[in-house]
Order: sequence, then C-alpha cells, then structure tokens
Amino acid sequence: MSQQDYQQYLEPVIAIAKAAGEAIMEVYSTDFSVIKKEDNSPLTQADVAAHNIIVNALKQLTPDIPSISEESEDILPGIRNQWRRYWLIDPLDGTREFVKRNGEFTVNIALIDNHSPVLGVVYAPVKELLYFASYQSGAYKQLNGHESEKISIKKFDACKPIIAGSRSHQEQNLFDFIQNIQMKFGVAPEIISIGSSLKICLVADGTADVYPRLGPTFEWDTAAGHCVLNEAGGNIVNEQGLPLLYNNKPSLLNPFFFATNGAVQWEKFL
Repeated sequence: MSQQDYQQYLEPVIAIAKAAGEAIMEVYSTDFSVIKKEDNSPLTQADVAAHNIIVNALKQLTPDIPSISEESEDILPGIRNQWRRYWLIDPLDGTREFVKRNGEFTVNIALIDNHSPVLGVVYAPVKELLYFASYQSGAYKQLNGHESEKISIKKFDACKPIIAGSRSHQEQNLFDFIQNIQMKFGVAPEIISIGSSLKICLVADGTADVYPRLGPTFEWDTAAGHCVLNEAGGNIVNEQGLPLLYNNKPSLLNPFFFATNGAVQWEKFL
C-alpha cells in the first residue's frame, strides 16, 4: 500500500473513533458496572460497546484486512504472525481512568503494515481531543472540532526536562529513572501525569520530552500513538534504543519502552 492508500482511510477511521467515543460517553453518564478480567484489569459496558462499533465498521471499510482488539478473542500467534497488514485497536484505553471519571481515556485505532504503525487515530471523547497521523503525511491535533493543527516534537532543553508519566501506574524503576535524570542534568524534571495513550501524544505535540513506560503494556496500547509520534518526528524505542515493532513475537506484550523526541538516549538513565 502507498502513502495515499493509508491516507484515504484517515477520514473514515476518525469517524469510527468518534462514533465509538459517543457510545463510551453514553455509558460514562450512567451508573455503570465494572467487572475484572482474568488479568485483573477492569472491563465495562463501554469497552464492549466501543469494540463492537469499531470492529464492525472496520470490517465494512476494509473487508480484507483483519483486526486485533483488546476485547476480541485471542488469535493464535501462528495465525496473526502471517498477517502483513491488520488493524490494531484499543476500544477504550485507560479503563481505570474511565472508572475514576477523570476524562483521561482514549479510543485507539492503528493500521499496522510490516510490523510498523502506518496510520493512527487517538480520540479522547471527554476532552473532544483528537490526534491523527498516517505514513509520511504528518501528525495533527484537533480540539473541539476546530481546525486541525500540525504538530511536532519539541527541542530538548537540558535546563527543563519534561517527563510524561502514568496516572495509574507508578513503578519504582520510574522513580529511579527520574532521579538519574536529575543527577545528570542537575535539575529535577517536570512530571506531567496523565492517563492512557495521551502520554505518547504529549511527546508528539511538544509538551513533553519523553514518556518512559517501565511496566507492562500491550501492543494495542501504543500503536496508534506510536504512529502519531513517528509522524511528529519522534519514535518509541525499547531498552536497546531500537524502534518498537508489532506482531513479531508470540506475545502481544510490549517490552519496556521510551516514547521520545529522540534528543536523548533515555535508556541510559535506567
């Protein structure tokens, strides 16, 4: 597929993400119930409703492209590893933030081609905040339906390093990482705590320098934001400084990673 082929899907996928967002908001306004999945993560009616909307709409849009969603049944590695191109979906990223009703959750839809994200849509329905990108076409941010603006990573300022951190997941190795940065640059970094894939998007739009994730995540948590960050001039890299790849191993678990503007080899601060 070409750059134009990827770009042609952006408008319909944005519409699909917003439709899923509307379904999520309908549940958000009710006294919804929460159940625990096998991994002890929360699940609500909103997760399921958004999943159904997205998967069904993508099936109509691209009947020949399969999909993987957080809320779909497990697909054996022997099957999905044969896919060159597929949709990777998190219908409600940040369910813990949804349950807390703090508005910091997103709908994530990505198209993966040859193990890399080539289209990404991240939509935060409470904030009416949209990030989107496609391969070699730039990254964009839209707020409250206003005109979209092109975004890019920020120039690193060693006098004021800014880190995006998880609202609900605080690991000891993150505190060690922050302390090492302070020792290196002689200044305490500013920490911005927020939920979901919005952390990746904060690096993409120049608000933060890095989002270190030193705990478990899945590929659907990162793929859409990864595309946005790539097109904004950054990347997501693992502890060896290599770009994060998708569907190239038995598990869909991500390694520890850094969503970064590329100015610093952050993995050296572990």
